[in-house]
Amino acid sequence: MSAPVTTPTPQPASAWAPLRIAAFRGLWLAVLASNVGTWMQTVGAQWLLVDRPNAPTLVSLVQTASMLPVLLLALPAGALADTFDRRRLLIAVQCFLAAVGVLLTALTAADHMPPALLLILTFGLGVGQALTLPAWQAVIPELVPRAQLVSAAALGSISVNLARSVGPAVAGLLVARAGVAVVFAVNAVSFAIFALALLRWRPERPETEPVPERFTAALRAGGRYVRHSPVVRRILLRAAVFVVPGSALWALLPLVASRRLGLGAGGYGVLLGALGVGAVAGALVLPRLRLVLSTNRLLLLAGLLYAGVLLVLALVPAPAVAVAALVPAGLAWMTVLSSVNAAMQLFLPGWVRARGLSVYQMVFAGGQALGAVAWGGLGEVTGLVGALTAAGVVMAAGALSVLLWPLRETRGVDRDPAIYWPEPHLALEPHPRGGPVLVTVSYTVHPERQAEFVEAMRAVGRSRRRTGAMRWGLFRTGERTHGFVEVYQVPSWEEHLRQHGGRLTGADRAVEERARALAGDDVRVNHLLPADPD
Repeated sequence: MSAPVTTPTPQPASAWAPLRIAAFRGLWLAVLASNVGTWMQTVGAQWLLVDRPNAPTLVSLVQTASMLPVLLLALPAGALADTFDRRRLLIAVQCFLAAVGVLLTALTAADHMPPALLLILTFGLGVGQALTLPAWQAVIPELVPRAQLVSAAALGSISVNLARSVGPAVAGLLVARAGVAVVFAVNAVSFAIFALALLRWRPERPETEPVPERFTAALRAGGRYVRHSPVVRRILLRAAVFVVPGSALWALLPLVASRRLGLGAGGYGVLLGALGVGAVAGALVLPRLRLVLSTNRLLLLAGLLYAGVLLVLALVPAPAVAVAALVPAGLAWMTVLSSVNAAMQLFLPGWVRARGLSVYQMVFAGGQALGAVAWGGLGEVTGLVGALTAAGVVMAAGALSVLLWPLRETRGVDRDPAIYWPEPHLALEPHPRGGPVLVTVSYTVHPERQAEFVEAMRAVGRSRRRTGAMRWGLFRTGERTHGFVEVYQVPSWEEHLRQHGGRLTGADRAVEERARALAGDDVRVNHLLPADPD
C-alpha cells in the first residue's frame, strides 16, 4: 500500500496582495472615498439631532433609516446584480446617490432640514447603498484570484474602518468650523468619485453572454438556495448573533460621547477613530491569527472581547479609558465580520453569489437597524448604562453559542462550476418558460446498500433544491423490491436547463456520484412536461 500523500497547509495571502491588481486597487480606493463620505454623512446627521427632544431615539433612527433599506431591498438588489451588468448597475446607483447628496446639502444649507426630512433623505441614501452592496461584493471575485478572497474581504474591512477613522474626525472638524451642509456636500462628491472609477474600469467580457434570468424567477431561485443551504444558514446565524448586540455601540456612541463623557463633535470623531484604528490593526494581524486559531475560536474570542468593551463603556465614564477600550472593539468587529463575509464569498457559487451576499447584507443591516431601535428604546427606559450592560451580556452569550452552533468546515469543498449532466434529448420541444417540469430518476439498489443510499440521497435532495427544484422526494417502487425513484419539480424548462448549464458545482457532483455509486448502472431519467401547455 502506498503512503498517503500529504498536502502542505497553504500560507494565507498577504493582507495587501489584492492591491497589486490595478483594477482592484483603483476601485478599492474609490470605495474608500465613498465610505469616508458615508461616515461623514452619518456623523453630520446624528449631530444635527443630538440637541433635539427625544435625542436617544432620533439619533438611533439615523442608523435605522440608513440600514433598513438593506433589510427591505437586499434580495431584490441581489437579483438585479445577478441578472444585469453589475458595472452599469453600480454606475447608475452612484449617480442617484450623488443626486440625493446634493439635495441634502442644499436643504441643510438653506436651514430647511427638520428631523423627519433628514430621516427620509437618509433612507434614500440607504436605498442606494442597498443596491450597491451586493453588486460590489459580487464583483470582488471577478477582480482577485480565489486564493486572495480572504485578504480582499479583510481589505474591505480596512476600507470601512479607515473610513471610520478618517470620516468622523474630518466630519467633526467640518461641523465645528463650516457646518453640517459641507459634510453632506463631501459625501455627494464621494459618490461621484466611485462612479468615475467604475467608468474607467473595463472588465473583460465572455464571448457569449449567458441569457439573464427573469427577475421574479431569480428572486425565487436565490431564496431557495439560501433556504436549502445549511452552510449559508449557519454563516447568517453567526453574523446575526454578533451584529444585533454589537449595534448598541454604534447606535449609542454619540450619546456616550456627549452625555456620559462630555465630549463635542471632535471628541466623538476621536472615539470612532479609535474603533477604526483597532479594525485596521486587526486586519493586519488577522492572517497570522488564522495560522494558530480556527475561525470558530476567533469568533468566540472576538465576541467575548467586544462584550467586555461594552461593559467597560457602561461602567467607566472616563474619556481616556473609552478611547483605549474602543481600539480592541474595532479589532473584534473587523475579525468577526471579515471572517463571515469571506466565508460567504468563498462558499457561494457565481450564479447566485450576489443574491446570497444580499441576504448576508440583509441580516447585517437588519440586525443593526432593528438592534439600534431596541437599544435606543432601552436607553430611554434604563439609561445608557443599563442599555450598554444588557448589550454586553447578550454579546457574551452570543459568542459562547459558537460552541453549540459553529461555522461549518468548508475547506476542500469544490465550489467551481461543474457541467456534467448529459444534455436532455426530448421528442417534444418544450417552451423555455413552460412548466412546471417534473423530473424522475429511477435507481436499482441492492438491499445491503439501501440504507446508505437513502442517506446519501438526502444530500442530493438539498443539491436539487438549491439549484432550482421547488419540491423533491425519494420513493420506493411498490412493484420492485430494489427500485427507488427520485422525483423533483422545477418551475420551468428554462430553470431546469440552468441546472444542466452551470448551477451545479464540484461539490454537487461529488454527492451525486456517491449516491449513484451505491446504485446499479440502470439509472433512467424522464422529463415530464405539462399535458396542457396553455
